[in-house]
Amino acid sequence: MRHLGLWLALASLLLAFEYGLKPQNVGKGIYCYFGKPEAMDRKNNGNMVNSCFVDMGKEWLVIDSGPTYLYAKEASEQISRIKPLPIKHVINTHVHDDHWLGNGYYIENGATVLGSESFDDIDVHQKTRMQNRISEEAYSGTIPVLPQGTLKEDKTIIIADKRVILMQVEEKAHTQDDVYVYIPSHKALFAGDLVFNDRLPSLRDGDINGWISALEKIKEMDIEILVGGHGLRTDRGSLELTLNYLKELKKGIRAILDRGGDISDAVKELSMPHYANEGMYDDLHKANINAAFQMLEWSDE
Repeated sequence: MRHLGLWLALASLLLAFEYGLKPQNVGKGIYCYFGKPEAMDRKNNGNMVNSCFVDMGKEWLVIDSGPTYLYAKEASEQISRIKPLPIKHVINTHVHDDHWLGNGYYIENGATVLGSESFDDIDVHQKTRMQNRISEEAYSGTIPVLPQGTLKEDKTIIIADKRVILMQVEEKAHTQDDVYVYIPSHKALFAGDLVFNDRLPSLRDGDINGWISALEKIKEMDIEILVGGHGLRTDRGSLELTLNYLKELKKGIRAILDRGGDISDAVKELSMPHYANEGMYDDLHKANINAAFQMLEWSDE
């Protein structure tokens, strides 16, 4: 009887919480859920990240499963109202948990999940950032489930005669192993957290040189749609905020290093006020200066 009560309590939580997700059409057969340009907390409950669905003809391809089991469930149910296709493939662009904690829902429903090699180093028994920062109600049912396959090199999968190219960034960029998804038939690229707009990027796990290099390569690709991990803009110019910010930050720190300045000079001088209206400026900009300064201080570039 006691176990029945616990089960009913859990079932009640699972049924009670809803994100209110609404898919937005960003191109032919491409729908995305766009999160808020802010940090995860008990108000947004992790709905601060982008998750996309691509109609491949016979199935939906999912890029980034989202922050929780309930998020993935709701996103899947909403997309099935547009077209009732199965979901057989899910791609995780990188290891930050807001992008992959929905994996369990999709795997439970028969999908195969692929991600970068860095997933091999994740301890699923540790509490996630998401678990610590959002409500228990929203996190209900979420169990960290890693990709069944990790990528050691670029990989092409064929879905309904269409190529889906999973491309690995050769250098450390936003994280140690970032993957972006290129679909030539749609002229679409899903960049994960290589691309931010509506808010500043975070350098805490990245490298400014590798990140700039990765974005410069993406900029040369034949694409019409470019969706990042955070932000509403989806045209090919959506990478400009991240690229310009990182290049200006690097240039400013280089100038300070060249004259023998230190990290306190960088924090004092590089306020970059023209980015002050972007989301999370107050939370991230000084941290980015500190991270980038330490990288560039020992860099040959």
